[in-house]
Amino acid sequence: MTRPYTHISLESVEDAAPANGFGQRWEARVARTALEAKDTGVTHFRLHPGKRSPFAHRHQQAEENYVILSGSGWVKLDGHVSDVRPLDAIRVEPHVVRAFEAGRDGLEFLAFGAHHGADGESVDDPWVT
Repeated sequence: MTRPYTHISLESVEDAAPANGFGQRWEARVARTALEAKDTGVTHFRLHPGKRSPFAHRHQQAEENYVILSGSGWVKLDGHVSDVRPLDAIRVEPHVVRAFEAGRDGLEFLAFGAHHGADGESVDDPWVT
């Protein structure tokens, strides 16, 4: 029988960025499997100082929430760029194209929401290249 809860450290989750060719830009600890979550997902990101997300993306169904933990920078949502700082919370509807940029101290944030399989798609955006 499995426990009705899971308790992990996000630091213990493998950083997926290097294996995907993005290690020079950020750390990405995708924790859904480690948490044994069925219906939700959470990813811990650390965007390196002065770097932008390696890709812009949107979803078919998944609404995402982001919470800035530390650092500062910017979020680009459908072409609109806004400053972000610790404890900012950002809700993004599925169709909105999103990407982040870290300021001089880097940018640490969580992304979480309902899990909808592989419904995300990368979007060509010169802002992230």
